[in-house]
Amino acid sequence: MSRHPITKWAQRSDRVFLTIELPDAKDVKLNLKPEGHFNFSAKGSDDLPYELDLELFDAVNVEESKAAVAPRTICYLIKKAESKWWPRLPKKEGKPPVFLKVDWDKWQDEDDEDVGFNDFGDMDFSKLDMGGADDDDIEDDEDDVVESANNDGGAKAEESKGEGAVPAAATAEEAKP
Repeated sequence: MSRHPITKWAQRSDRVFLTIELPDAKDVKLNLKPEGHFNFSAKGSDDLPYELDLELFDAVNVEESKAAVAPRTICYLIKKAESKWWPRLPKKEGKPPVFLKVDWDKWQDEDDEDVGFNDFGDMDFSKLDMGGADDDDIEDDEDDVVESANNDGGAKAEESKGEGAVPAAATAEEAKP
């Protein structure tokens, strides 16, 4: 008896991403038919047979679909025959098989497709003035804060205590354990 490998999927209006998780797969066989029938078979690293037989929601373009076998996964980019969003991957309605999962790393909602993944269009971020100050500005600001604290605090401490008084900043440091 064969097993079903964990299979993840995501879609765009024109394509479906299938990722079959099977490390060190041997004798990988992939078969995709235009009516949307997908077959996969391979042997895992434990020499057990793994199979997958899916009837996809709609027709696909076999010539423009591509597969890649990597050491840990088998990835299949399936080109849809028509550019439209499918309500689910399998043709059959109901609960999907337990081995079929959504690939959240590649998932994109239908509303977000116009924007594209990590695509902010023609927006120029340099005009937004979102960044902080330059390094030189930060050093100058720190110097100003230290000088004003020393001048105000030290002068008041000297006035109240007389000639040999210690500045307020020094006394605060000495008071710390």
